Amino acid sequence: MYEPTVARLTYRALLGRRRALILCALPALLIVIALVVRAFVGVDDKVAADLLGGFALATMVPLIGVIAGTGAIGPEIDDGSIVYLLAKPVKRPTIIMTKLIVAISVTMVFSAIPTLIAGFILNGNGQQIAVAYTIAALVASIAYSALFLLLGTVSRHAVVFGLVYALIWESLFGSLVSGAKTLSVQQWALSVAEKVAGNGYVDATVGLPTAAILLCAVTVGATVYAGQKLRRLTLAGEE
Repeated sequence: MYEPTVARLTYRALLGRRRALILCALPALLIVIALVVRAFVGVDDKVAADLLGGFALATMVPLIGVIAGTGAIGPEIDDGSIVYLLAKPVKRPTIIMTKLIVAISVTMVFSAIPTLIAGFILNGNGQQIAVAYTIAALVASIAYSALFLLLGTVSRHAVVFGLVYALIWESLFGSLVSGAKTLSVQQWALSVAEKVAGNGYVDATVGLPTAAILLCAVTVGATVYAGQKLRRLTLAGEE
């Protein structure tokens, strides 16, 4: 379920000069903010949790997921170059799984590692806050990558839809409407962080068992459906 050539091409597309600069911008901003906060506020566990939850997990991780997930396949479909890839003797599910692995790895590297660094800068991992949010970022990276890879497969406006979900659904409705929180990757990841961090520093509205089931369901469901859509795209091209 992993094709090295497809992976190499996908990494090259995602880590090109322009996209790499965009991917680095948010992590760099997070670390700069952490340094400034530490300099002016000092060690404060509550401030560290608020910053990592409000910026790192709520904004940085989903945005990087949008870039990596949609960028792993969307541009190839838009410009038609996917036809050359589909002409190779590689199974369509293998293509999707390979691109998902690449998207997950890129999202994890550019979100989880900066989150860990920022957490240690802010409070030296007091109350396990840095580790808790790093684990949450790792978990969220998997679900976001699968979800946005699916969007990149089914729509030419995947980036727009991804931004709508990340910035409007999760950040706006997810914080105001209680029912919307159940359908939020961010809240599912927070439930994992809540089990790791000290009491009172992470507040998740979704229980861990429910979050685990939904994370698995979304990841597997989005991956399988993306594979089916790619298979139908091949058939349409052959016709």
